Amino acid sequence: MQIENPLIVQSDRTLLLDVHAPRAEECRAALIPFAELERSPEHLHTYRLTPLSLWNASSAGFSPEDAVNVLKDFARYDVPQVVLAWITETASRFGKIRMIADSDYCSTTKENSVASKTEDSINQSQDTMETLFLVTDSFIIFKMLQSTPSLNKFIFPIPELLLKEKNLPPLTENEKNFAFGLKLADRGNIKYELLKLGWPVKDEVPMLPGEPLELSLKPHTLSGQTFSIRSYQKNAAEALVGNKGPGTGFGTIVLPCGAGKTIVGMLIMNMLQTNTLIVTTNISAVHQWISELLDKTSLLPEDIAEYTGEEKDIKPVTVATYQVLTWRPNKDANFPHFQLFRKRSWGLIIYDEVHLLPAPVFRVVAELQAIRRVGLTATLVREDGCEGHVFSLVGPKRYDVPWKDLEKTGWIASAECIELRIDFPSTEEDILYTTATQRQKHRRASENPAKTSIVLELVKRFPEDKIIVIGQYLEQLKVLATVLNAPIITGSTPTSERDLLYGRFRSGEINILVVSKVANFAIDLPDASMAIQVSGTFGSRQEEAQRLGRILRPKDRISRFFTLITRNTVEEDFGSNRQKFLAEQGYSYKIIRYNSPSDLDEITQALPCNIQGGK
Repeated sequence: MQIENPLIVQSDRTLLLDVHAPRAEECRAALIPFAELERSPEHLHTYRLTPLSLWNASSAGFSPEDAVNVLKDFARYDVPQVVLAWITETASRFGKIRMIADSDYCSTTKENSVASKTEDSINQSQDTMETLFLVTDSFIIFKMLQSTPSLNKFIFPIPELLLKEKNLPPLTENEKNFAFGLKLADRGNIKYELLKLGWPVKDEVPMLPGEPLELSLKPHTLSGQTFSIRSYQKNAAEALVGNKGPGTGFGTIVLPCGAGKTIVGMLIMNMLQTNTLIVTTNISAVHQWISELLDKTSLLPEDIAEYTGEEKDIKPVTVATYQVLTWRPNKDANFPHFQLFRKRSWGLIIYDEVHLLPAPVFRVVAELQAIRRVGLTATLVREDGCEGHVFSLVGPKRYDVPWKDLEKTGWIASAECIELRIDFPSTEEDILYTTATQRQKHRRASENPAKTSIVLELVKRFPEDKIIVIGQYLEQLKVLATVLNAPIITGSTPTSERDLLYGRFRSGEINILVVSKVANFAIDLPDASMAIQVSGTFGSRQEEAQRLGRILRPKDRISRFFTLITRNTVEEDFGSNRQKFLAEQGYSYKIIRYNSPSDLDEITQALPCNIQGGK
C-alpha cells in the first residue's frame, strides 16, 4: 500500500483519481492514452477501462504492459488481479487478426502514386485490388471466423497455393494456413462486424495516395497577422499521418471547440499534398472552411469547390455537407450524391464534426477504406451509440487533449457554467404542465414564459459581453429576438443571410444573436463571451459540449454559459444528463435558485483570463 499515491483501482475497472494527492497530475497524464474520463468533480475523478479505450491505445502503440505498469506505479492499494488479467486479455486481442494486401495491391498503389487519374482509371485501379486478406496465427481464432454466420457473407477461404503465389509478407508458415480472402468493398464492413464480436482488426493495408496537389501553409494570414501552428496541433497531425506506411493515415482527433481543429485538418493536407474532400455539417461551415483555406494556405479560389444544395462543383479541394450527401428523392431510392466520393482520386477525406456522421454515410465510409481519412471532433459522444462505427470505419482515436489542459495554457477561454432554476410564472402554467403528456412536459418547461424576463436581465447586467441566446423551439426564439431587438438565425434563414449575420457579429456591429440549434456545430464566433441556453434537445451531452464551445475561443475575459431550467420539471433531469459531459471535462455548474434579479448579485464581474500565446 502506497498511501500517498493518487489512484484507486477497483475490480469493476473504474479508476478513482484523488486530485489532491502529490502525483495526481502525473497520473492523470499517464491515464489519458488508455482510460476514458467519466466524471471530474472537485475531489475525485472517475476513469473507466473499456475494450474500446484499450484498443484505441493499442492502435497508437500503447501496449497492455504499459497500461498495467501505469496502474501499478500510481495505485494506492494493490491492483485487483482480475483487472490486470482483463487488461492483458482484452488489449492483446488487437493485432491477433490482421488485414493485409497482396503484392498486386501494393504494386498498384505504387503505380497510382505517380499518375493523374480520371474517374475511369480510378475505378479500374480499384478493380485490380479486388482481394484483401484476413490473417491470424491462431487456429482457434481461424475456426471462430470460419464458424461465425455474420462473417460468412464477407470472407471466403483462400487455397494455400494462391497464398504462395501472392507471396504475402510477412506471414509465417503457420499463418498461411489461417487466412481468408475478402473483397475490397467489404474492408470496412468486416472490421465493424469483428469489432462487435470483440476482435478489433489491425488494418495494415497501404493507403492509396490520391492525385497530387501542391499546397503550403502561409506565414501570414490575408489580414497580415502571423500564422503559426501550435504544438498540440502539430502533434495531432503527426499522430494521424505517422510514417505514411501501412496502419497509418486514418483515425480520429479529439480537440475542444476553439482549439483549432480546422487548422489541424489543413496541416494534414499540407503533410499529404493530395486532393482532399472535406465533409461538414452545413453550408455556413462549408463557407467557413473555404475562407480558412484561402486565408491560411497557398490554395487559390480556382482550387476549391463547394458541393452543397446551392452549388455542386468538384475541384482538387471540395467541401461538401452531410446533408447533400444523404439526400435522396424518396426513402427507397439510392443516394445520388454518394458519387462525389468517387468523382476524383481523393487522397484524403476529412470528416468534420465526425460525431455527427450520418448513419447512411457509414456505408460509403466502409467502401472507402483505401483512402486516408481523419475525423475531427470535440467529443466522441454519440447519442446513437455508434462510437464503434467511428472506430472501425473512420479510425481509432489518434490524439486527444483534455479541455482543462488547453484552458490552463490559454489556448481556450476560461468558462463559468451557471444554471438558473426558475418557477412557472403562474399557477395556471403549473397546472398545464402537470396535466401534459411526457413529451409535452419537456416543451412546456422549456418554453416557460418566465425565461424571457431573465434573459433580458442577464443582457442588462453584462452590457460588455457578446451574447448568443440559443434554444430549441422557434416560437420561443422569435419572442426573445423581438424583446431583445436582436437578429435571429434558424434553419429557414437563407445561407447568405446567416453568413452576413455571423460576419456582423464577428465584427462587433451586433452584440446579441439569437440562434436555433443550427449554430450548435462548426460555426466560429471567436468573440462570443456569453451563451444563454433557454432550451435544449432533451438530455444531449453532445449538444451541451458544442454549445459551450461557441464561447471558448481565447479572449481577455471569462466566458459565461447560462442555462435556464424550470424547477421541479423534466428539464432538471435532462439538464443533469447534459451537464455530465461538462463534468467529465472538469467544468462545474453553479446552481442559483432564481426568484428575483437580486439573486444574480453573487455572480461576479468578469476578470481577465490568463492568455499565454494569444488567439
